[in-house]
Amino acid sequence: MAPLISAARLAELLAHQGEPGHPVVLDVRWRLGGPPGREDYARAHLPGAVFVDLDTELAAPPGAGGRHPLPDPAALQGVLRRAGISDGSTVVAYDDGDGAPAARAWWLLRWAGMPADQVSVLDGGYPAWVDTGLPVSDEPSSAAEGDLVVRPGGMPVLDADSAAQLAADGVLLDARTPARYRGEVEPVDPRAGHIPSARNAPAGAQQGADGRWLPPAALAERFAALGVDASTPVGAYCGSGVTATALVLALEQAGIRSPEAPAALYAGSWSHWCTDPDRPVATGRE
Repeated sequence: MAPLISAARLAELLAHQGEPGHPVVLDVRWRLGGPPGREDYARAHLPGAVFVDLDTELAAPPGAGGRHPLPDPAALQGVLRRAGISDGSTVVAYDDGDGAPAARAWWLLRWAGMPADQVSVLDGGYPAWVDTGLPVSDEPSSAAEGDLVVRPGGMPVLDADSAAQLAADGVLLDARTPARYRGEVEPVDPRAGHIPSARNAPAGAQQGADGRWLPPAALAERFAALGVDASTPVGAYCGSGVTATALVLALEQAGIRSPEAPAALYAGSWSHWCTDPDRPVATGRE
């Protein structure tokens, strides 16, 4: 499986219930400030999909590590097993927005040790599924307990010091909106601005008007304009480590990074960086 899968292809795989390759589908609908995605799931979801809550199951409680710290490996293992995921499973995650919540699930599964060819994000998310005319369900889904063993370390992670070093020596991409990057507004965190020398790459620009991700060549062109190519050390951050995972996925989809050498993620992101008054903050279009 590639980082992205079409609604039509996912429907083909789901038609073969119980056969090898039948994927586990995770509903990761979430939006900053709510309402909870579980309400959307209760109204309608992909048949057989299992809801996973980003705030409480795909992150540790907010604290010194930021607003969405990486979850405890043992807790994450329990969540993924309850969703029916085993070591040999294929998994597809979807949301109904810009793909970032689903990318967070994709990234965590990879970080947990799942091979790249077993994890994908539904291209265009829930709207693409509905627009294709495929069925939905309001029946709660339950899964047989999986046996996945979480082995952390499958994806590279930056801390504040290594993020600052990467911004100086390579390219550190800021996935937030331009206004937040420039420090003109900050609706969530206590300080406004960005990590010095980071480059703004709003995650929402990776999708076309139809909500589907841009073709690999278009993604590669966008990253090239930011100074990123296959030889560039590159990492990403955002507000709290959710949206930036979409940049990590896009870099792989574009062919700029391989599954064997993915881009790094500053998991604490701005919600961690800005809590230390000794860390420098830049503003404007730098």
